Amino acid sequence: MKRRQFLLASCLSSLATSTGVTSSAENRGKIRKAVKYHMVTGNLSVREKFQLVKDLGFDGIETRVALGEKNRKLIDAYRDASQQTGLPIHGVIHSSNPTLKEAVAQAKYLGANSVLHVVPYNQKLGFFENYRKTQQTIQAAIPAAEKDQVMILLENVWATFLIDPVAMAKYIDELDSAMVGSYFDVGNVVRWGWPPHWIEVLGSRIKKLDIKEYDLKIAMNEGMRSGFRQPLGSGSIDWEKVRDQLAKLRYQGWATAEVKGGDRNRLKDIAEQMNHVLDLG
Repeated sequence: MKRRQFLLASCLSSLATSTGVTSSAENRGKIRKAVKYHMVTGNLSVREKFQLVKDLGFDGIETRVALGEKNRKLIDAYRDASQQTGLPIHGVIHSSNPTLKEAVAQAKYLGANSVLHVVPYNQKLGFFENYRKTQQTIQAAIPAAEKDQVMILLENVWATFLIDPVAMAKYIDELDSAMVGSYFDVGNVVRWGWPPHWIEVLGSRIKKLDIKEYDLKIAMNEGMRSGFRQPLGSGSIDWEKVRDQLAKLRYQGWATAEVKGGDRNRLKDIAEQMNHVLDLG
């Protein structure tokens, strides 16, 4: 190797070490990266959006649940686009809607294996009443989930309910089904705690990941929601420790970006940022 080439290689190696990036790509093939369908913008057909996501190196996509006959064409378009492009729909998003059984059926139809569910917090009810009622909604859908092998995964959000990992773990365990677990959002917990601690507590309950950044300094100075503005890897999250905790769990599964979307260039940046913070190469 010529001296100039050697020096360049050495500099790149040092830079990778200083920024926490290695060439090992230890999670390549273990963690599969995806985006939410609604993050893909532009005047493109459903199939073209799926193809764009695949071309940019994402392994899958996640769609929102759309129920009723009026949405049949859209759901069929999702399914056709997935089959035609070979890009899997790994999950569907149903937020806090109570129609979980219907969401499970739609996930099954699309070839997905999970429904993202947000446990709602009705402040007009007592805490324990809300706790019981939300569990009853999930319990009613568990037989369908077990039959179709579609997981109901609970996301930690800013609803001021289940905002610590012990409470979330207890809530999941009480539902007593292998089809109920955690859809762990790395960025959402920074307001109240630290992602590595949540991962340690939730452990194998974590079935999928939502990936976003959060910057506490910006949040304190400009407003709480402004904290999500930073690119992945440039906020308050210690991604090395996140990776370490995931490695201890031997986590293998989906990690889906949940950040501001955009066109091809924006999605390309997101893919590169995910490669960086998750060590995907």
